[in-house]
Amino acid sequence: MIGRLLPHPLLVLVLAGMWMVLTRFSLGNLLLGMGIAIFAGWAMHALQPERVPMRSLRVMPRLVGTLFVDIIRSNVMVARLLLTEGRGRRTSAFLLIPVKLRSPTGLAVLAIILTATPGTAWVEYVSETGTLVLHVFHGAESAHYLHVVNNVYGPMLQEIFE
Repeated sequence: MIGRLLPHPLLVLVLAGMWMVLTRFSLGNLLLGMGIAIFAGWAMHALQPERVPMRSLRVMPRLVGTLFVDIIRSNVMVARLLLTEGRGRRTSAFLLIPVKLRSPTGLAVLAIILTATPGTAWVEYVSETGTLVLHVFHGAESAHYLHVVNNVYGPMLQEIFE
């Protein structure tokens, strides 16, 4: 009975908890948050998502730490470029990066990482060739982004998802 009402109980708890964090606590907000969370759990059950195979979680703390440092570094770099160098000395670029990662979940996580990092945007992934098209705000940093995708994030995501 509970499994039919709450097919994804952890999802319901997390969503209801987030709802309460984002709104002021009241009985009405609690009921509304629980209703939305239960509906989201039913919708997730109807979608029947595949289980994500995770081979190794021991790399996850290193991935999160690296991402945190890269986001701080990119924020500083983009702010410096905008405030000091302006348009004249900066050129953006599109990079074609060969990617060894093949896991759909790993590629999705890589897309989130690159898009969440200031100064970069995931544009396209060509699965036939394994090529990622990445837009970078500062083209002079192209070698850095090639290194980061292929030698930092790629291997960590391969270890987790492949």
